Parts: sequence; C-alpha cells; structure tokens
Amino acid sequence: MPSAPWWIRLPVSLVVLVVLLGIGARLDLLPGFGDVFGEETRDRTGPTLLKSIQDLSRYQAASGNFQVVVDLEKDTKYLPDSIKGSRTLYVGAGSVGSYVDLGGIGDKNVLVNKERTTATLRLPHARLGGATLDADRSYAVSKQRGLLDRLGDFFSDNPADERAVTQLATRHIQDAAKDSGLTERAEKNTTSMLRGLLTSLGFKEVTVVYGEAG
Repeated sequence: MPSAPWWIRLPVSLVVLVVLLGIGARLDLLPGFGDVFGEETRDRTGPTLLKSIQDLSRYQAASGNFQVVVDLEKDTKYLPDSIKGSRTLYVGAGSVGSYVDLGGIGDKNVLVNKERTTATLRLPHARLGGATLDADRSYAVSKQRGLLDRLGDFFSDNPADERAVTQLATRHIQDAAKDSGLTERAEKNTTSMLRGLLTSLGFKEVTVVYGEAG
C-alpha cells in the first residue's frame, strides 16, 4: 500500500506531538512545560477614584450580625414549573449598625453646673443604619428553574442574577434589626462612653437623656 503524501503525514505528526506534549505536561513528565498551557490571571482594573469625602458626626455604638434563609419562588399561570418558573434558596448573612447622631448637639443640649462637677446631656435616640450583606458568607443553596428560564439565562448577560434574593435578604435583615434591641444597646454604649469621657475630665456625675435633641 502506498504511503500517504508528506503534506498529509505532517499535520498528523503535529497532532500526535501536541497530544504527547499535553500528556507529558499533565503527568509532570516535562518539568516546567505546564506553564506554557497554564492559566494566567491578570488584574486589569483601573485606578480607584475618590468620589467624595464626608465628615462623620455619628457615634457607631453597636452592631448586630444576622442570617436569613430566603426561599423565593416565582410561578407562571397556566404553565408548569418545569416549563416556566423558578425557586431559589439563598442564605443571606449581613450586619446592621446602630448609631447616635452627635452632629446637631449644641450648647443648649449640654447643661453643666458652675462647679463643673455635674453634666446633663440630651441626645437624639439611636438609629439603625442600612443592612449590609456579607458576600463571603452569603450564598445560593439551590436553584430550580424551568426550561424557558434556563434558555433565558443562556442568552442573558447575567444568567446568575441574584438581585431579587439579595434584596429580599437585605430587607428581612433590616426588619429583624428593628426588633433586636440594637438601638437600646447603642444608647447604653453611648452613655457609657460619654460618662467615661467626662469623668476623665473631672466631672463627678454625668446624666445622659435621649429624646429629640434641640
């Protein structure tokens, strides 16, 4: 049988060579060769821009950590879930801070006796900050999606869009913080901080009252 022309044997030889080199690199038979086909990560992020600076007049007095399991289900009328519909289980972990705003405090909110031994401070009630999700501790447990939803994900720029469940988790955490006693703890910690500060300045008695400052 006549041998194949050289212009056919050459591509076949190249394929065999590439396969052998790949196997050698895979089995570490060729030290250092794996770097040729190795994956390299480059960070091409541009410079971080400072958009604004704000002077803070809040005393962050307490912070609470929360976790919620979101079970979000979306159904479509007249279509089974296997065709159109989704259900996502998502564990959301985040925190909420509580603070006392000291920015509006003036002379009229501070009463000091002549001997400068007693002081009474009137402060606004503590407030809650916005809930912040911790991306490192939040994750999707499971996703069930109908055929049409999976096809939509295939053509979408963001098939793993979790905005709905993250927003829902944030809202539940914020609501939980309202009933957690976090603001009461913040006021207690603020009182302790101010008493310690003023006592170090020579005051013998310090009273902190919370209400509408001003």
